[in-house]
Amino acid sequence: MGRPDGGDGRLPAVFPDWSPYSDLEAAARAYLRDPDLALEELGEVLSAGSVLTFTLERFVNETNGVWQEVAVCDGSRLVLWHGEDVTTDGRPGGAMTSSIRVVPLSQIAEVGTRRRILRGPDGAPLVDAVDVYVLLTSLDDGPRGDDPSAPPVRQDVLRFVKTLEAGGPGQIARLEEFARTICALIGRPL
Repeated sequence: MGRPDGGDGRLPAVFPDWSPYSDLEAAARAYLRDPDLALEELGEVLSAGSVLTFTLERFVNETNGVWQEVAVCDGSRLVLWHGEDVTTDGRPGGAMTSSIRVVPLSQIAEVGTRRRILRGPDGAPLVDAVDVYVLLTSLDDGPRGDDPSAPPVRQDVLRFVKTLEAGGPGQIARLEEFARTICALIGRPL
């Protein structure tokens, strides 16, 4: 997952800050463009009160429009909802995809974080960005070399990124909390 305005065709966007909300529904309603759709689909696989931690992502893509994601941990699974505008008739916003993915925590091989730290005017360190990855034991489509029948060689990975410019300090802190909670549940320190 990249950040808006990172040279990859994404436009800068300012959305309300979801980080003050400890409740998934309130955070989704404050932040997502399509909260009802996301909450309905998540509700089909999550039981009431089962959300331990979550993170939200949304950005605008110059080509397709809005891209949204919710990642929820209920103590035994990661449940991911993803919604993305798709082009129809060469125009963005004509339709959207909506998908759910459920990953048992037993499928997590590794969790890692990378912080980008800047020095403030007084020389004090300041976390400018956090990149969290969740490496899964499943395989993703990867490079196959010259043999198209060869099996994929890359492990599946989930990425979550927050920066001061795109998310702010509250969302950075919530993403770090999300990573720490998952690490505690899989019995590995972060």
